[in-house]
Amino acid sequence: MRDTEKDFFRDDELVSDPYPYLAALRNKCPVRREPHHDVVMVTGYDEALAVLGDAATFSSCMSVTGPFPGFPVPLEGDDVSELIASHRDAIPMSDQIITLDPPTHTDHRALLMGLITPKRLKENEAFMWELTDRVLDSFLTGGRGEFIGEFAAPFSLLVIADLLGVPEEDRDEFAAVLGRSDAGVGSTGDDTLRHGPLEYLYERFSRYIEDRRREPREDVLTGLATATFPDGSTPEVIDVVRVATNVFSAGQETTVRLLGSALKILAERPDIQQLLRRERDRVPNFIEETLRIESPVKGDFRLSRVASAVGGVDIPAGTTLMVLNGAAKRDPNQFHEPDTFDPVRPNARRHIAFGRGIHSCPRCSTGPWGGAGYPRASSRPHHRHQNRRGQARPRRRSPLPVRPDVHPARPDRTASRVHALSCVDRQHAVRRGVNSGSEPPAHRCHARA
Repeated sequence: MRDTEKDFFRDDELVSDPYPYLAALRNKCPVRREPHHDVVMVTGYDEALAVLGDAATFSSCMSVTGPFPGFPVPLEGDDVSELIASHRDAIPMSDQIITLDPPTHTDHRALLMGLITPKRLKENEAFMWELTDRVLDSFLTGGRGEFIGEFAAPFSLLVIADLLGVPEEDRDEFAAVLGRSDAGVGSTGDDTLRHGPLEYLYERFSRYIEDRRREPREDVLTGLATATFPDGSTPEVIDVVRVATNVFSAGQETTVRLLGSALKILAERPDIQQLLRRERDRVPNFIEETLRIESPVKGDFRLSRVASAVGGVDIPAGTTLMVLNGAAKRDPNQFHEPDTFDPVRPNARRHIAFGRGIHSCPRCSTGPWGGAGYPRASSRPHHRHQNRRGQARPRRRSPLPVRPDVHPARPDRTASRVHALSCVDRQHAVRRGVNSGSEPPAHRCHARA
């Protein structure tokens, strides 16, 4: 079977390594309808930006689910905007900010941006430095450890818990409930696409927001609870809860995947290890290139409201498109030798790992953090008492008690129970598929998808 005839959504071979398939699609045409589920696959860089940047033409109502289960009614006519407005609540995950369109999205995005400010991120960064020492100290007590489950997942969970202001006394419970390997929202299984799969977070944050509105305090949760829409109106409690829940679930999982990919590259490329140890100022670009070569999010769906054209290809109204971030970031028209990992690539930051347009990750445009905020701040210095420039930094007493035999994010797991390093055991966190060589320049086409 030719690569372009495979079923991207059902073929297990493409989970571990989708890149030959995506390259074959792009070489035929960067905007091409696949034959199994009637989805237009967007694999070119410029074409991806065109779709992501045009929220008026392409709705995000099906951004999570795409053709599974698809739109609840037939989409007919030259403009399906009214059908989208009438039936979007029947689509799974329709209450999440990533599926909203303007003007509703504009209002909810304002709540999010009110939380993720440069000041708040600076405070969160200080917490990361303390947390990194604590997690690594217990993680490596026995000289070995399983990276994804024992470091990346609990570290990311606690960082986002701090960002959102989850009280310290509740964080062990969050770790116990959400730290399970089956608790993520990124599975490809059908059972994860039910409506409202985040009940635990909804319940917890509803309780927090209601409490802070009754009795405001000097904390992050009170800031969330008292935030207003751009017109000054007060959002419903559930509106605030949905924003917080999305940050918690989506931010944690993508960060874990990035950390796993970065470690895998370092393990396989000792030359890059040595480069980064010698020239620490190259670490940020290493993170950007990791995001480019191995995207934490492989793609995102859109639904065309009206007839349009992308890359010279006609797109009828009611068409489901999938913008494949992982393919666009390997477009040879944008990146030289795109399948080669280059830690000093000059345009690595042009990746679209965190999207573009109105749904781009807010970390991409907030102060000095840039697109890789969490992983950049979590890159531990060569010596634990040095800052990121290798300079000595004063020891600060951790605000939380530290027991050397207890994992700070997993109090049920002691140092004696830390398992052997296995950074590729969990396929959902570390995706194989870094190819060698380069592709010939993809040709553009003029056709009807």
